[in-house]
Amino acid sequence: MDDLKRKSMEQQVKGAAKDAKGRIKEAAGDLAGREDWQAEGQMDQMEGNIRKGVGRAGERLNDVVDDATDDRDDR
Repeated sequence: MDDLKRKSMEQQVKGAAKDAKGRIKEAAGDLAGREDWQAEGQMDQMEGNIRKGVGRAGERLNDVVDDATDDRDDR
């Protein structure tokens, strides 16, 4: 697996973990009546979603590069 693909997958995994952590933190804030925990949880979810998006974009970029390389090799 090339470096870009591996890093893209890592970003997606880290993003999913951050999103899950944020959901748990937000739910704990809801239960405890802590608005600061709720806000932190929402911020963690946003960061997680951004990381997942960056990872998906990197994966797509890698696919485009691979396709272009394959097309060049076919000539």
